Amino acid sequence: MNMQQETAENTGRFYIDEDNDTKAELDYRVKDNTLLILHTEVDESLGGKGIGKQLVSAAVDFARKNSFIINATCPFAKKVLDRTKEFADVYKAEKN
Repeated sequence: MNMQQETAENTGRFYIDEDNDTKAELDYRVKDNTLLILHTEVDESLGGKGIGKQLVSAAVDFARKNSFIINATCPFAKKVLDRTKEFADVYKAEKN
């Protein structure tokens, strides 16, 4: 299973395909030096293997390389970002 990235203009995704079928993906948008994680989805067949966190980690690495700040509307990604101290350098948590 290889993580891949697809980009187009100001949107993109990290994903894992298996036999030409997307099994996991994280969708994002970039605007004003902010990478906004919109949606994360992992197929049931890959559940419980940490694939969702790997997708978020790939987005964090991409943000670091491009000097982006991360924000998330995706509840799963938000939870991972909130709980992972190593991501604090690029994560801009929303204050409620």
